[in-house]
Amino acid sequence: MATPRLNTNIVLATIVLLSLTSIAQCIDCFKCVSMNGRFPACDDPFHNNHSLNMLESPCMGGRKGRDGLFPATSCIKIAGVFDDTGETITVRGCGLDSGTATTDTEIIRMSHCGRFYYNDRYVHGCLQSCNDADACNTSHRTSVPATFLMTYVITVLLSHAVTS
Repeated sequence: MATPRLNTNIVLATIVLLSLTSIAQCIDCFKCVSMNGRFPACDDPFHNNHSLNMLESPCMGGRKGRDGLFPATSCIKIAGVFDDTGETITVRGCGLDSGTATTDTEIIRMSHCGRFYYNDRYVHGCLQSCNDADACNTSHRTSVPATFLMTYVITVLLSHAVTS
């Protein structure tokens, strides 16, 4: 017969292993465009007060060489200034890896700042991508992952239940 201490260890180990398991899903991302501050809700600082109408769930994106939309794997945010007019631009959306061999052809694989083309115009700014949480293309990231927080709460509750 198993002891209560052994049962507790098995339950805790199972919870930890399950919390580390990832499930392939589509990510939810904010989608909006603001040109020269015309849509302040999309610009930085980004406040998540009334932005649910900008949250696309699930977020779908195009894939190189394929027709149609596919479940996105990352959120993106572009923020910059057009070189020719000085107008600002903020774009929030989603994307997915198309499976090409090099990082420089995949927009979601590497965040970077500098100059790039957007609609045949030079922009000086930053392109950022994230895939660690739904709606991660806001200004500020969540400091504690939800999986960790859930695992901690369940562990505390189970340890109290077993010892009682």
